[in-house]
Amino acid sequence: MSGLVLKLGPKERVLVNGAVIENGDRRARLAILTPNANILRLRDAVRPGEANTPVRRVCYIAQLVLSGDVSPAEARPQLLSGIEQLSQALRDGDSRAQFADATAAVTQGDFYRALKRLRAVLPREERLLAAVSHPT
Repeated sequence: MSGLVLKLGPKERVLVNGAVIENGDRRARLAILTPNANILRLRDAVRPGEANTPVRRVCYIAQLVLSGDVSPAEARPQLLSGIEQLSQALRDGDSRAQFADATAAVTQGDFYRALKRLRAVLPREERLLAAVSHPT
């Protein structure tokens, strides 16, 4: 089986091509067979007011493509520029690997994978921002 597999918890919501779908009372596993479907787990969504850090802003752009609010052609240059800027600031090996894969994903039009890779950097960004706001 190819394509994206979503594992949803009870009552979890997902946005599929602009439609909000809510899972029932039990866990479910869905295989998305349609290539290039716009899919976004709402639990993973960055709300507009939460796009207040560099990584979150780039995640938000990727998310707008997945929600169908921005075209891939419009978002691609913004995403690639944002990822490049992030890779200049977060230079550790793990972050750089995530950014390299996110860049490849954007180039290939796989915005879900790009968002997933960018979200993996969020905990590091949070630790760094906390250290700056609360120096010891």
